[in-house]
Amino acid sequence: MHITEGILSPSVLIGGAVLTTAGVAIGLRKLETEEIPSAGIFSAAFFVASLVHVPIGPASVHLVLNGLLGMILGWKAFPAILVGLALQALLFQYGGLTSLGVNTLNMALPAVLCHYLFGWGVRVRAKMPIFTLSAFACGFCAVLGSVVLLGFSLYLTGEAFLPAAKVAVAANLPIMLIEGMLTASCALFLRRVKPELLEGEYAPRS
Repeated sequence: MHITEGILSPSVLIGGAVLTTAGVAIGLRKLETEEIPSAGIFSAAFFVASLVHVPIGPASVHLVLNGLLGMILGWKAFPAILVGLALQALLFQYGGLTSLGVNTLNMALPAVLCHYLFGWGVRVRAKMPIFTLSAFACGFCAVLGSVVLLGFSLYLTGEAFLPAAKVAVAANLPIMLIEGMLTASCALFLRRVKPELLEGEYAPRS
């Protein structure tokens, strides 16, 4: 899911950096002081989950948890994911600093979209089947969106990368199912022990 340095064209890198800057600015504007600790915890969870890579051909797969971050944080997932990816690039050379904008956009934008698409169903007062399916959809569709954006980023750089993009999409199909189930499990756990997290963040905001 991480695109390393030296692969993408300058135009794709610049476009990703500009869009990510806008997303981070919106996220920071919505981030209240008392929400910083919880945002940091989710950023740390994203950081740890993305560290274990399983190579499959020219690509590699790993847990992302961007659906969980989008589910809870909304637009605030942009700065949380940016911090996690920056630390991974600096400490473990996953991705890279020049591709940080594109990598952040690929993971954070689908998370935010899932927040608005499925957030209505993930509230404490929602019926259990709707709640569980909505949380699963957040995890599944966030990774699906990230993989599609990953392939699109490679395709925009050159058609020679199209086979690698197809491999990346196929390799991440099992991860989508795992992420959906994991996000649903986390949502059910939070519903029992920290329901105010769901109620506070699930109502989509303009």
